[in-house]
Amino acid sequence: MKAFGFLSFGHWSPAPGSQTRTASEMLHQAVDLGVGADELGVNGAYFRVHHFERQQSAPIPLLSAIAARTRRIEVGTGVIDMRYENPLHLAEEAAALDLLSDQRIALGISRGSPETALRGYEAFGYTGSTDPRGADLARDKFAIFLEAITGGRLVEADPQRALPGSRLQIQPQSEGLIDRIWWGSGSRDTAEQTGRQGLNLMSSTLLTEDAGVPFHELQRDQIDRFRRAYAEAGHPRTPRVSVSRSIFPIVSELDDAYFGGRPDGDQTGMIDGFRSTFGKTYAAEPDALIDQLKADSAVMAADTVMLTIPNQLGVDYNLHVLDSFAEHVAPALGWIPNTEGPVAGSR
Repeated sequence: MKAFGFLSFGHWSPAPGSQTRTASEMLHQAVDLGVGADELGVNGAYFRVHHFERQQSAPIPLLSAIAARTRRIEVGTGVIDMRYENPLHLAEEAAALDLLSDQRIALGISRGSPETALRGYEAFGYTGSTDPRGADLARDKFAIFLEAITGGRLVEADPQRALPGSRLQIQPQSEGLIDRIWWGSGSRDTAEQTGRQGLNLMSSTLLTEDAGVPFHELQRDQIDRFRRAYAEAGHPRTPRVSVSRSIFPIVSELDDAYFGGRPDGDQTGMIDGFRSTFGKTYAAEPDALIDQLKADSAVMAADTVMLTIPNQLGVDYNLHVLDSFAEHVAPALGWIPNTEGPVAGSR
């Protein structure tokens, strides 16, 4: 582990105890959290994207706002559901955000996770999928997105305004943008495909397979297969890998009240039709937490760990979590603060 950031689902609710009661509060608090995290040396501010729910759904304006008020922190997603996206519009927005942020982005994209809406992407106008989960739509649109951000000339020019037969790119273009695109992979097979495509790998606390081994071992195998496929494909740069974890250093009575006594163990179950493995929550005093995380082979193999945060507990408490991790745990795992420059990949 070289870096860590926070991953927020962007929940809001008027429920008792919530400090994030409206969409406006969620968005403003997300910006404040990004600014505070940047000052702590945290390497990344990442946001999950869901539609038709009281959660973050339109990430580009939020990431732009955070980038405008920060200097070093990486801004990104974990992940954008490609089923809902116009690939050329997303390519334009991604390039504009990349330029505005001085290349401080890490856009995680994937097919998307199970959702409340039944085939909600069809309400956005994206029909024709032959897959009940819409995976074919996501793959086809992602291929167009990649072609667009790498300078593909996708549209024939009007011969009255350009040379006959010429074709046009989307604009703006941001050089090297593909190096800052990640695929959210839920299995070892899709990790290998991600490596062959030359993308970065984003892996969460859920894998849509169960190999009868601890979650971290299954995820470590996923990472190893990704890096091997990346190298075999001959891509020249060093790729990046992120994993997400629920990690809470217990350094106060309030921490213990919130997270002490959490069940310690992986879980398996059915999700979206797949037998899946879910990673455990880590909550302990710092010395114990360091030992536990050093034993997590996927955490130690990844360059970046995303800490899933309880954003409805408010900005102050979540900055406390990040600060506690930065002060008491991360240095022992190999953390390099954002003041030392952008995060580099590992082989």
